[in-house]
This record gives sequence, structure tokens and C-alpha cells, in this order.
Amino acid sequence: MATGPPLRSCVEGQRLLGLIRAAYTASHGIHGAPRIFLDLREAGETCSKHRVARIMRTNHIKALHGYRTPRYARGPTSLLTPNTLQRGFTVLRPNTAWVTDLTYVRTWEGWLYLAVVMDLYSRRIVACSTKPLMALELVLDAILMAVRRRKPKHTLIHSDQGSQFGSDAWRRFCHAHHLEPSMSWRGNCWDNAVAESFFSSLKKERIKKRIYRTREMATADIYQYIELFIIAPDDTDISVESVRKHLKPCRNRLNYVSAKVWEVHLTSYLLLVCASHRLTLHHRLSIVAVRAP
Repeated sequence: MATGPPLRSCVEGQRLLGLIRAAYTASHGIHGAPRIFLDLREAGETCSKHRVARIMRTNHIKALHGYRTPRYARGPTSLLTPNTLQRGFTVLRPNTAWVTDLTYVRTWEGWLYLAVVMDLYSRRIVACSTKPLMALELVLDAILMAVRRRKPKHTLIHSDQGSQFGSDAWRRFCHAHHLEPSMSWRGNCWDNAVAESFFSSLKKERIKKRIYRTREMATADIYQYIELFIIAPDDTDISVESVRKHLKPCRNRLNYVSAKVWEVHLTSYLLLVCASHRLTLHHRLSIVAVRAP
């Protein structure tokens, strides 16, 4: 059976396909449908952008992208270190559970890496360390400082699945200093949400408002932020006014009281709150027992 001449649309489509392939090759495979459409428009073609995209999709012509950050799906826990914390961010006593994590800060000299150790009881940063390289010593220095300050007897230390926390040196250090390691699920930032929340506050309130010339300037500014807003100076004469001097807006979980005031002067602060709200101390303590960090 004889066939008639090809349809005009088919001929036009083949012609456009040749022009699209030429433009795609000329761009070394970088241009996608929007840019190739503009190339054809500059050459005097009157086709639509949607037609160009349809022809490229039908013929499997795709733009080549650069390096992309891999998206990790939620995976299993570490084979050597299980997720013992299980998002149990509420603890009733100091040094029951710590969380640790690291982040990076941009300076004109290059990256500065910061590691912190936080006590989940009061959200207090008990130790921190900065270094120009994201090496094992960064996290070991931070945890060593925390151990020397707190002298834990049996403390859970939770981290993500970073290579520093999965090393043999990290596990040996933890076992030698009465620390029980715990690791998040792979690719799940919510398992270490408290540390991530601190880094978010640090960057929003301090780091993103400044440009650091040197790593030394960045380190000094970060330490000042931690001392002022997280640790807070010693208060010998506790009053409502002195407590309010060290409030941190994001610390609503501690009723806007700084971490150190919460740890050291909890009873004195509760007495003041009870007096101001005409509550008995027993009633207030019962509330804290339910909402205790």
C-alpha cells in the first residue's frame, strides 16, 4: 500500500529537532529547554517554548547539571552505636544526657568549624571547640572539656553519624570516661534537633549579622555569644530583674530563663515566681515535675 508524503508537522518537527541538537551541542550540553528556546528565537525561529521542551523530552535531551548535594533517605542506625536517646530530649537531672554536633562558619581566611556539647537538662552549652579543619580533634577537644567540667558518672552522649563520631578513637574515649554513645538515624536531623536548634539560633542571632575577617575574630565572637546568652555570668543575688537580664527569646522551654540560672538557682527562682503568682512552692514544683527539662 502506497504511503503519502509525510505530514508537514512531522517535517517541521524533524527540522526543529536538528536545530535543537545543534544548539544543545554548541552549549556543551549545559542549556535546557528555556535557553535553547532563546537560542532558536535569536536564530529567527518562531516555535514556542513548550514545543521545544516537548521535543527535547521526547528525544531524551536533558541539560547536564553540576555537582549536586546527595539527598540521603532515612537509613538504619549505626551497627556499632544504636540510637539510645530516641529523641528523649526531656530529662530530669543534669548530666543525664548530652548532645553534640558540629557546624561551620565562613571567614575571609576560610572555614571555621565549631563543635559543641549541650546538656539536655538545661540546654546549657557545657563545652565547645573551634578549629580550621573538621578533624577528629575538634570533637575530642569539646568532649574532653565537657568531661573535665562536669565529671559525669554515667551520661548518654548523642550525635549524628558523622565520621568523627563513628571513629574508634571516639568510642574508646567515651567508654574510658563513663559516656554511653548514641547515634541518630542516617539522614535524620530530627534525632539531634536540639543541637540543630542551637546552631540555628547562633547563626540567625549572631553569625549572619557579621562578616569575620579572621578565624580568631569569629572564635571570639562565638564564645562571647555562648557566654552571654547560654552560660550567663554568675548571679549571687537572684532577683526577677537579674534573671531577666539573661533571657534568651528562643528558650521558652525554660520559661525564658538562662541555662545557668535554671541549673544553679532553680529553687530560688521558683520561690520568686510563686510569690509573684501567689502559688505555693509545692504547686510550682509539681508543675515543673511535669514540664521539667
